[in-house]
Amino acid sequence: MDLTDTPEDVRDPDEEPPDFTEWDAPEEVLKGGPTRERLLGVILQLRTPTKVAEIADQANCDTETARDYLEWFTSMGMTREIPGRPVRYERNESYLRWRRIEQIREQYSESEIVEELKETMEQLEEYRTRFDANSPDDVSLVDDTGESAVEEMWEAVSEWKTLERRAELLDAARQNGHPSSGGARVDA
Repeated sequence: MDLTDTPEDVRDPDEEPPDFTEWDAPEEVLKGGPTRERLLGVILQLRTPTKVAEIADQANCDTETARDYLEWFTSMGMTREIPGRPVRYERNESYLRWRRIEQIREQYSESEIVEELKETMEQLEEYRTRFDANSPDDVSLVDDTGESAVEEMWEAVSEWKTLERRAELLDAARQNGHPSSGGARVDA
């Protein structure tokens, strides 16, 4: 099974889809649980450097508690402190990448990693052929939609980008994720 495959038996086709209006809002879900977990949840969602007060507000804790945890997360390499007034924090992408590589190595054998990388590379080649482009960044949704729906094209390009990211992570895991092994960039 491909990592992105959805098993056939995930949902009964006769089952009604969930009523999303009955679900708790994400900000409400983050209010439960230990402070550290709430803060980590907020940090993992950060896309730009964010002030401590804003992080504390999203995690539903006081600013000083957030500051203490953020300093600890920074010492662990999970976040980066952006000096200035006010101090801001951002998630450390390289830490998250390293962690994902380690998870792959823990979850799969070396031969499974190599096999998955091979399959991923084949899928990438199919996208290159389909779009007659070397990269998903070379595809214009406006120019190339033709008869295809924009949503369909967007999904295909997004999947292509995901496959490129997967190939990079699998190749890094194959190389033991060690920088001295020649880098983790694969020419996907």
